[in-house]
Amino acid sequence: MSAHRRLVLATLLLAFCVIVLGAYVRLSDAGLGCPDWPLCYGQAMPGDHLGGDARGRAWKEMAHRYLAGGLGLLILAVLFASWQRRQGVALAASLVLLVVFQATLGMWTVTLLLRPAIVAAHLLGGMTTLALIVWLFHSLGAHAGAPEARALRLPAAAALAALALQIAFGGWVSANYAALACPDLPLCLGAAVPPMDFHHAFHVFRELGQTAAGERLPAEALTAIHWTHRVFALVVVAAVGWACLKAFFLMRPLAIGIALLIAMQFFLGVANVAFGLPLALAAAHNAGAALLLAALVVLNFFSFRGLRP
Repeated sequence: MSAHRRLVLATLLLAFCVIVLGAYVRLSDAGLGCPDWPLCYGQAMPGDHLGGDARGRAWKEMAHRYLAGGLGLLILAVLFASWQRRQGVALAASLVLLVVFQATLGMWTVTLLLRPAIVAAHLLGGMTTLALIVWLFHSLGAHAGAPEARALRLPAAAALAALALQIAFGGWVSANYAALACPDLPLCLGAAVPPMDFHHAFHVFRELGQTAAGERLPAEALTAIHWTHRVFALVVVAAVGWACLKAFFLMRPLAIGIALLIAMQFFLGVANVAFGLPLALAAAHNAGAALLLAALVVLNFFSFRGLRP
């Protein structure tokens, strides 16, 4: 493996760690552990004046910021290496722009007090960063031609599109603290279709816990958010299953890996509701989404390029 590709691989691993740590920070209610940005209570490190819980939340938030900063530096190094070798320059430059946008979203997450649209966009930006790095890593490798792989383009793209939408729904669930709005299984509040308020549920421009008019967000809106994510999971399972079935004879190890990941994600989602959203399971659900996204990006890369892993 070339030094350039090893650098991209290191960047990929760090991007995954940033996503998982970001999920942990959000799920442990440490997103506002530092009320200012980029410093924390005006300091580069959380001060000793903070109490135990506040100090712990501040350290979680700052650890995520510093790790994300390290990722930004690695992506700059990737751009420099790509420019030197004239490989993947456009994609590396896009990653730099995306990281700048991500930093801006990170700042707004704090200064706008966890506004749901910003929090969800920050999650999507992180996942998009991961996906682009995965694509860049594989574009720098040498692969055998397999024109028959192009037959997988439609199922691969459909699975990736379905997962991307599901990640957006999941981000919206997390940003609105709606993970336990349906506390029972397999129904929701004892019904297949419970009372729901979709009008307020998916209104993007509003404060956390409020409607666009500034009133308290009704419980039915949180139910609608959770129910949508839960039901669309069945669509994702069907789309990913179709892609795995089509890819089984051409890319068997990859197809099996994707099938295992979607099964793991489904059962992690069920377990999060069944056990009341324990932190470890909730963070694992975010990590699983990132791994599944990466695997589907790989499938799309080989399908659209007509190559074999």
